Amino acid sequence: MNLLEPNERPNLLVSCSWSLWREAADEAKRILKELGDEGPLVTRTLARGILGVRTSLDSRFVVRRVREMFTKDPSSVQYTLKLVPIDTWTASDIDSIKEGVSGIMGRISKGEKWRMTVEKRRYTEHHKSEIIKEVAELIEEKVDLEKPDKILRIEIIGGYAGLSILKPDETFSLARAFSP
Repeated sequence: MNLLEPNERPNLLVSCSWSLWREAADEAKRILKELGDEGPLVTRTLARGILGVRTSLDSRFVVRRVREMFTKDPSSVQYTLKLVPIDTWTASDIDSIKEGVSGIMGRISKGEKWRMTVEKRRYTEHHKSEIIKEVAELIEEKVDLEKPDKILRIEIIGGYAGLSILKPDETFSLARAFSP
């Protein structure tokens, strides 16, 4: 994952089994090519079981189409456990994360309820609750942990943090696809 080059920054994270990352990478490339991206960049990240994907396609479109593919044919998605779109990347220190969130928080409209999800991998600098407390102060809208309109997602991998503001249906989880 090369976050120094803007054209190589992942705009989608793929979670997969640690031992099946090659199969998951091949699956991601196959799906993206089927959807129209002839040259997706799929790389391993510092965190085992997480692939960084740079696609020319809109990452939310990819999630929507993968969900449709899976609904029609569950065997079409075998190695991808989760898909998470990423809007922007920052360094993983709290000040950088807050600055990055300030740049995208306009995607939470006035009157929308929101919640925050923080995932940390290969990162011990701050506890999740500390990150949540610091970042939550930036957003004035009401929090709703059960049925939010938007989810601020912070995906920390070592020295970098991927940030996104998503509607609840803009991620794909194989585990949720099988739950009632």
